[in-house]
This record gives sequence, C-alpha cells and structure tokens, in this order.
Amino acid sequence: MHILIAPNAFKNSLDANSAAQAIRKGLEESNLSCTCSCFPVGDGGDGTAALLLQRLGGRILPVSVHDPLGRKIDSRLGLIDKDKTGVIELADASGLRLLKPGEYNPLRSDTYGVGELMKCALDLKVGKIILCVGGSATVDGGGGMLKALGVKFLSPVQRQLEYIPSGFTDLASIDTSTLDSRILETELIVLCDVNNKLLGKDGAAAIFGPQKGATVEEVRELETCLQRFRDIALEKTGRDMAVMKYGGAAGGTAAGLSVFLDARLINGIDYFLEITGFDAALEESDLVITGEGSIDSQTLQGKGPFGVAVKAKEKNIPVIGLSGSLDPDEHKLLHQYFDALVSINDEGVELSKALENTSINLTRTARALGDFLQSGNRSFIN
Repeated sequence: MHILIAPNAFKNSLDANSAAQAIRKGLEESNLSCTCSCFPVGDGGDGTAALLLQRLGGRILPVSVHDPLGRKIDSRLGLIDKDKTGVIELADASGLRLLKPGEYNPLRSDTYGVGELMKCALDLKVGKIILCVGGSATVDGGGGMLKALGVKFLSPVQRQLEYIPSGFTDLASIDTSTLDSRILETELIVLCDVNNKLLGKDGAAAIFGPQKGATVEEVRELETCLQRFRDIALEKTGRDMAVMKYGGAAGGTAAGLSVFLDARLINGIDYFLEITGFDAALEESDLVITGEGSIDSQTLQGKGPFGVAVKAKEKNIPVIGLSGSLDPDEHKLLHQYFDALVSINDEGVELSKALENTSINLTRTARALGDFLQSGNRSFIN
C-alpha cells in the first residue's frame, strides 16, 4: 500500500509540513506494510506561500516593510517561474502572528506592508503575483495595500486619511490617479481560504473581527467603515465590493483588490493542487490521509482537506481525515467525501493541551490507524 499524506496546517499549533511528518512517523512506527510520501497542502491560509515555494523550487528575497501597526520589520518575497512570478504571504507583512495579543487592534491595523511587498515584486518586473491572504491581523478592505501602491483616501476637505480602516468613517473620495500603473499590467491572483462576502452577519467584520481582537462595539464600527469604503468605491468604479464571493477574505482585502486592481479571486486549495501537480502524486497512491485542526461543515466550503478529498474521489482513492475536533452531527455530509474521520484528541481534552500536543497526537493516531489497517480492517478502502 502506498499512502499519500496531504494535510493542511493545524491552526495555532502545527504547520502543514510538520503535520505531514508527524503522520508519517506514526505510520512507519505501526505494523502496517506500506510506503508513504508527504504532500503538505495550503488553501491560501498562512503558510501557503512557503509550501508553494518549496514545491515549485522558488527562492526568497528579504524585504523590509511595515507591520500591521506601522513598525518596520524584516519580511520576505518569494519568486518562482525563473523570477517571473512573485509569491506573497500576506501574513508575512500584515499577519496576526506578528503582533502580541495585547497589540491586536483591527481598527488601526492595515495591509500597507503587503503593498510594499507588491511594489518590490513590481520593481523586479514580475508578470504575475500570487497573493496568499490567510492569517491577517486586518479588517481594512485592502485599503492599506492600495495606499502603499499610490491610492489616496481623502476626507471631505481633501486630506488623506491618517488611519485605515478607522478613518473610513470620514471617507469622501478615492483618488486613483497616482496608483502605480505597473500593478494594472500585472496578473494578480488572490488565493482565498474562505468564501465570505465583505459585509453583513457573515462578513469580514462580523466573522473575523473578533478573531483579530475586536470587541462587539468595534465590530459594529468596522462594519460601518467597510460599508463606507464599499459605497465610495462603488461611486468611483461602478463595481460593488459587497457582492463578490471571497470578498471578505483577509478582512475584505480580496474585495478591495478585485475592485481596484482587477485581481482574480480564486479558491486557494484548487489552485494550489493544480499548480503543484497533485494529480500526478495521486496516480501512485492507494490511500490518502489529510487533515487540519477542525473538520466540519466549513470544510466543505473549500478548505484544504475538502480539496484533497475531491481530487482523490475523482480517482476513486479512499480518503481518511484526521482532525483535532469533529462534530458528530456533521458526519453525514462529510462522509460523502471522507471514507473515515478520526479525532486525534481524547474526548473532553482542554484546547490548550490539545494544541500543545498536536504532533504527538497525530503520530499516536497514525500509528493506531496503521495497526488497524494491518489487522485486515480495510473494508472502507476496498
């Protein structure tokens, strides 16, 4: 039996590479006679750019940019396709992981640093930029990024807004005359790991604001800011940021880039699997093991394990999903794509303990799974 190990990252605990190695270790320690290969995946979430560079043989350039709160930091720009394509991890410049918990402030955090990375890519004369937008600390609609590229956000007295997104409550007009025109001549692909729209109860502020430190009142303020940005952008461009699928990704960054830069918003895992040659890896596989921190109904909206499972099912290859948490009530829908779902944690374990022991638990679970398969219990993969 040849097993393809293709997990996503286990959020706040283990990157996809480490998760894959932990699973492989468990299988190799089991009694199962098998060979394994690791193909860690990314769906646009934090870590996807690094996986693309690893899989496609890219290189990394150090770049100095501003973090979400405007402080200078060392970041990086990836290059693939003989330096013709730039690969940017939004979280490397505007990520939540760059801030201490006490610094979380989505009303004052912006994506300016990501715009600086894009300008660096333009200086290198790339023809395409791939932007992975997961893990942001921001809910600025991409305003900071656009500002770094030359867009001016103006108050009623034609002064540039000092803070984004909080300043959007005073937004009166948007001046794109000084936008770096090179970006409009560059193919811009945004890999999204959520399909939320910009506004409303399932929008960028309501769903992702609290994860980035917003209080209930601040969520309402962020929604007002994004609504104002959308209204003025609609007047300026004739395009509605609020209606597009994936528009709420990275605090609305996806919507802003689509409207002003004609960026292509796409499902991250589908693009990742296509560009990295996942189909070829499936050809020699008898079983696929995937996973991430939580496998639930949201997984079916285009998360990494879902994309892996769909590809495997197209070739009639059985799929096992490993997860930190599982909802028994959602198993019926999930089992259309996963032949088996296994929690790596004991029931009732505290979240902090589970996160701390993810690697150990993945190895333990994979070892037990290997022994189970070796014992002849393979009915679900025949």
